Amino acid sequence: MVHVLDEAIAVTRTNDETVAARTHPQWENMVGPFGGITAATVASAVLSHPDLLGEIVAVTVNFAAPIAAGEWSIVAEPVRTNRTSQHWAITARQGADVVVTATAVTGVDRDTWGDTEAVMPEVGAPDTYAETRIPFPLKWLENYRMRFIAGEIPMPPAPLADDADTMFWLRHAEERAWDAPALIAASDAFYPRVFRRRGPAVRASTITLTTYLHAPAGELAAAGAHLLLRAGASRYGRGLFEQRGEIWSEAGALLATTYQLVYFSEPRTGS
Repeated sequence: MVHVLDEAIAVTRTNDETVAARTHPQWENMVGPFGGITAATVASAVLSHPDLLGEIVAVTVNFAAPIAAGEWSIVAEPVRTNRTSQHWAITARQGADVVVTATAVTGVDRDTWGDTEAVMPEVGAPDTYAETRIPFPLKWLENYRMRFIAGEIPMPPAPLADDADTMFWLRHAEERAWDAPALIAASDAFYPRVFRRRGPAVRASTITLTTYLHAPAGELAAAGAHLLLRAGASRYGRGLFEQRGEIWSEAGALLATTYQLVYFSEPRTGS
């Protein structure tokens, strides 16, 4: 059986720079596909390139327009290759329309000194928390299992929160090892931070998503089923906000950090 994530990020190479992709109904979001699966498909285009050097260490995906159900194409070009790193320029189209622009950096795994200054939150094991269902009828949510530790969406009549901090354990609904595309997809699994502050009736959509991958492929594959996700926000205003996140292994390794700029608009009141 092919995992539903691998079905969704599968690409077919049409030439050295271009691949064809297709949206997957199991990853639908409010408008178009879940942003994380779009970003993971962009990563798949890079990772399948014949001139790839190393592994993905950073990717930024800009969501220029919603992707309609059906086929779309991705051009991933290595614009600069150095001894240990490679820089990529990526454009995705659906028909004549640009729907995504992106950049990525890949690099070889080098044996150097290392340290982690970030500290994993002190939390209980995943099975000490109840499984939580985010109360939205979105298909992509069915692909994950979440166990919230703190920071669930304040659904009415619950009071709004004073901060956007959230922590939860995340795993695939259908068992699968973690790798770069899966981790990039998971980096968008945080619901919009503005929901904590203004309620779930606010409209929100990601404009740009950046993920930094700190762990090599072997470490990701051995990370276990559950990942700890922690998110917060910096500032809201002008219809935009930045949210930031960390992704930790159950054993306490920082696997990725992620940032996104999100558009929001509050529901109209009155006539």
